Amino acid sequence: MTDLFPADTESRPPRYPDADGQPTLDTWQDAPHNRWAFAHVSEFVSTVPIARAARDGDAVVDLHRATGVPGLRQRLEDSFTDAFVVDRGGATLASYFRPGFGERDAHLLMSVSKSVCGVAVGSLVDDGLIDTGEAVRAYVPELTGSAYGDATVAQVLDMTVAVDYDEDYRDPASHVQAQDRIAGWRPRRDGDPADTYEFLRGLRASGEHGRRFQYCSADTDVLAWIVEAVTGQRYADVIAERLWQRLGCEQNASITVDAAGFPFANGGISCTANDLVRLGRLMLGGGELDGERIVSADWVAQTMAGGDPSLARGLTIQQVHPRVSYRNQWWSTGNDRGVVYAVGIHGQYIWLDPPTDTVIVKLSSCPEPVTAEWNRVHAMLFQEVCAAI
Repeated sequence: MTDLFPADTESRPPRYPDADGQPTLDTWQDAPHNRWAFAHVSEFVSTVPIARAARDGDAVVDLHRATGVPGLRQRLEDSFTDAFVVDRGGATLASYFRPGFGERDAHLLMSVSKSVCGVAVGSLVDDGLIDTGEAVRAYVPELTGSAYGDATVAQVLDMTVAVDYDEDYRDPASHVQAQDRIAGWRPRRDGDPADTYEFLRGLRASGEHGRRFQYCSADTDVLAWIVEAVTGQRYADVIAERLWQRLGCEQNASITVDAAGFPFANGGISCTANDLVRLGRLMLGGGELDGERIVSADWVAQTMAGGDPSLARGLTIQQVHPRVSYRNQWWSTGNDRGVVYAVGIHGQYIWLDPPTDTVIVKLSSCPEPVTAEWNRVHAMLFQEVCAAI
């Protein structure tokens, strides 16, 4: 596609401080880029860990406080659970880690990553760096003419942007699989955009924004681009400084990046279950954790209140949650308990139950990306756990 803006005006931070240009797969080994790149090899070449200690061999199972849930351990095993933690009021009441997966092991969050992004955006709104009523082009001029240029930041947060985008995880011709290829998650094809910046600029509107909810992973990546544009920092550094460090997380998280260093904000974060619980505690704490204000009470209240259920009409998830809605990158069940949750394909969850001050984190490897039945299985399980403890 034709470049609307020259490279020197692009709203992206340097790959590293004072970088002279952007290192690529062709140039990362050359001076001066190698001074930075040799300590960040995983951004260019696939890497595997060399463990400092053996991984936990035995399953960790502490479910005695949830004995009121019939067959809980079997249900966790049947739903391909890798990690399961139940926290009430800051105390762990139940936990399960499958054999070979320990409490210090990071797990891919898939679209729970979107909810992490939503909280980070909230902190930037609090600080006056983002106005959710502004058009996206005010922060990222390169998106002028794309589906997102005239959409407001609020519409991107709530996924009411009308965009020609196919989220079919099984279809090789879908936009979501194209994003996977560009992000390095699948083999590239001839004609694929060079990076996510180019991909997002090429998406086109499919109607009037704000009229209907449309689940679209690209929306979250647009938010990440805005985050980088208003801070002048890389997305991972913003998440580290505004969330991970202030939450007091015990382990490093990670996020995948594409060839240009663009973060896969819509699904690429990995972290431990216990650190993810802290994000849930922040939400139930109204934006405070351990006495520190991390995001405003107003932002959390907006998120917990949910969006307009009528915009989500026709969604499969309504078979499980008839009044479901989406706000600030979090789902609201719309039920009488005010349950709000984050969810990723293949069974990743943060489940927030305000009446019992309970956070449930479940990390899984279900064989199918998403089905109505798996949604129902998980919702029933979480509801029973909250009732039992």
